[in-house]
Amino acid sequence: MNKLIAGTGLALVLAASAAASAFAAGAMIQPDQMRANKIIGSSVYDRQNQDVASVKDLILDKNGKVDTVVLNYGSTAGIGGKYIAVEFGNLKFDNNRLTIDQTKAQLAAMPAYQLEDKATGSGEGAVPPTGGHATSPATTPGH
Repeated sequence: MNKLIAGTGLALVLAASAAASAFAAGAMIQPDQMRANKIIGSSVYDRQNQDVASVKDLILDKNGKVDTVVLNYGSTAGIGGKYIAVEFGNLKFDNNRLTIDQTKAQLAAMPAYQLEDKATGSGEGAVPPTGGHATSPATTPGH
């Protein structure tokens, strides 16, 4: 019994050590990775090399992967315009520049994107522990 406990303990220590070593090896940003705060606020250029939008936000899926990029389109000095959503894969990252293979007219025709949903609470703050759906006090356990 003592050998089983000692063997299990050793296996756990070795597994934890291997996991820590794997993390330590990747403890710096890799060449194929990007920082979100360097993307948010960046200008986005179209095929004609015109500044057509800026990145407002990144929307993550439930697995933590970037799913949607919200662009601020049509505003001047932060006034007017609308938010539009494009798939992350539609943006090209070349020479520290973001480009999109769509024209101004195509972007203008896209529907507005709502960053917040008052009905569900989505987008208003940190993700609620209920998996992204706000609950009313009447449906919250204990109320």
